[in-house]
Amino acid sequence: MSDPVFLITGASRGIGAATARLAAESGYRLVLVARDQRRLADLATRLGAPDRTLPISCDVTDWEQLGGLVTRVQDTWGRLDVVFANAGASVVTSFLGNHGAPPDQWRDMVLANVYGPALTARAALPALVASGGHLVLTGSAAGRGVRPGSLYSATKWAVTGLAQSIRAECVGTGVRVTLVQPGLVDTGGIPPERSHDPKLDPADIARAVLYAVSQPTTVDVNEILVRPVGQDPHR
Repeated sequence: MSDPVFLITGASRGIGAATARLAAESGYRLVLVARDQRRLADLATRLGAPDRTLPISCDVTDWEQLGGLVTRVQDTWGRLDVVFANAGASVVTSFLGNHGAPPDQWRDMVLANVYGPALTARAALPALVASGGHLVLTGSAAGRGVRPGSLYSATKWAVTGLAQSIRAECVGTGVRVTLVQPGLVDTGGIPPERSHDPKLDPADIARAVLYAVSQPTTVDVNEILVRPVGQDPHR
C-alpha cells in the first residue's frame, strides 16, 4: 500500500486518540503508541480497520523500545510519513512547597515531556528524512509564559526550544517540524481549581495537527497556538 503512515505517541486517550480518529478519516495508516496496550487495542477496534492500524505498547523514555518501534513500522509498512510526539504528563508543583505533588513525582513528568519527545525525534527522523516527512510536537500555551511554581510550564518551554533546534538541524532535508501549543484541553486530568475555566476539546487540537500536516510540502507551519475562547492568557 502507498497510503502514508502516521505515528502518534500518547495515542490511547485525549489529543492522541482524537488525532488518530481524524488521521484515519483522512486516509492515513496509523501507528498507535502508548504504554497501555489494552487501551490501544480498544482504540484500534473502534477505528475499525485492523489492516491499517498498528497498536504498539512502548515507553517513549526508553531508547531501545523506540528504536525497535520505528524498525517494526518500517519492516511492516516500508515507510513513515508523520510522527506526532504527543505523549506527556502533568502534575501540579510548587517550589515553595505550599501545594502540589511531592518532588519524587516530578521526575516522570520531566522525562515524559522533555526526554520522551527528544528520543522520539532521534528515533524517527532518519525515516522522516527518507520520506520527506513531518514531525509534530505537543507543546503548550504554558510554554510561552511564566506560570508560578509550575515545573510543567518549564518542561513545555523546553519543548518549544526542542522544536526550534530540530527544525534548524533539519534545514535542507525536506522534513517539516510543527509545534502545536494547546491552551487548556479537557482531557480528564484538569486540576479542580481550573474545572470551571474555558476548555478545548481534544478534537480541536487534532484539527490543528491535521491542518499542519495537510499543507503542501513547500509549506512548513512552524507553530500553532490554540486557546479556548475566554481563557486567561496568563494561565
